[in-house]
Amino acid sequence: MSKKDFLPYGKQHLDQEDIQAVLDVLQSDWLTTGPKVEEFEKALAQRAGARYAVVLNSGTAALHAAYFAAGVKPGDEVITSPITFAATSNAALFLGAKPVFCDVRLDTVNIDPAEIERHITPRTKVLAPVDFAGHPADLDAVMDIARRHGLVVVEDAAHALGASYHGRPVGSLADLTIFSFHPVKHITTGEGGAVVTNNKEYYEKMLAFRSHGMIRGKERLSEWHGPWYHEMHCLGYNYRLTDIQCALGISQLKKLDSFLQKKQALVDFYNHELKGLGNVGLPITLPGVSPAWHLYVIRLKGKKPRRRELYETLHRAGIGVQVHYLPVYWHPYYQKLGYQKGLCPVAEDYYWRALSLPLFPAMELDEAGRVVEELRRFFGRSAPSTGSLF
Repeated sequence: MSKKDFLPYGKQHLDQEDIQAVLDVLQSDWLTTGPKVEEFEKALAQRAGARYAVVLNSGTAALHAAYFAAGVKPGDEVITSPITFAATSNAALFLGAKPVFCDVRLDTVNIDPAEIERHITPRTKVLAPVDFAGHPADLDAVMDIARRHGLVVVEDAAHALGASYHGRPVGSLADLTIFSFHPVKHITTGEGGAVVTNNKEYYEKMLAFRSHGMIRGKERLSEWHGPWYHEMHCLGYNYRLTDIQCALGISQLKKLDSFLQKKQALVDFYNHELKGLGNVGLPITLPGVSPAWHLYVIRLKGKKPRRRELYETLHRAGIGVQVHYLPVYWHPYYQKLGYQKGLCPVAEDYYWRALSLPLFPAMELDEAGRVVEELRRFFGRSAPSTGSLF
């Protein structure tokens, strides 16, 4: 089978407008630290319902900057979900903090608010819920816990740009919210990320952090030597996003609604066509939530899920399914830090059952039909139910 016939689980969608936006910047005077950066930030902030946005060169850099702005220091603790890409907790380690893994809800696979408070200690600084697969976490509950305990909420919304929670856009609820613009996310800048916030102090800290800790502006400096003068006030990084990438991001952001609509149509198709497969549990949407579907994750039922067999069968058929995610603390690096398996039983059971089906804006319904037919063939059209996940 050729690569052309292989259906990936996700991929970017670029058109001529995107290409022209990049070409225009390449022919301009500014390739980086220019006007497209601020233009992209303003557009993102408006879309997310936030006052400020800071763009960075990856979602990982965005998490690092957000934790830094929240005041995370060596010895602090950051409570988060184990079902996420490792960067969510790695960024806490970058700052010398300890990730604390809290189990997830069975239905949404988002952090379980009922489990959070038993993990809070005097060292806890940040709650970092993850909007898994594009379904927002229980943000009202998380924010209430944070306010009662004096904690900062950093929402990892890498999967959830464009989602809403009880009528409010993701990005307008948490103290800081991060997005990712990796090619498989809702919009892409090649690599890239952003943090949005309503807090001016956080905003200014992140601006410095992404550019070597440098501060400009006479009113914020300890001395003043002239218009050229700037000072380093913290140990920052070169986490800047270029004008080239921001131009692509601006163009992509204009298409976000159409991308989300196309994904929703595919989700609706999967839901309709797979509901009769008794061996398969489908994703759910809680009342009041409008997800931005990044992943479509099925869960295999039964005491002995045939996940690996199904994965290999679908790959042989040219269908690129994937698994999201190995519980973070199962990674060898975390095992060496002393984390033990068994910390989060719901998350660990989820891992053995989960399989992400192809889902991306350029995908056609007939391609989704291929996926459905292969699943039906694998399980048998009238496969009996082996019990409910929920």
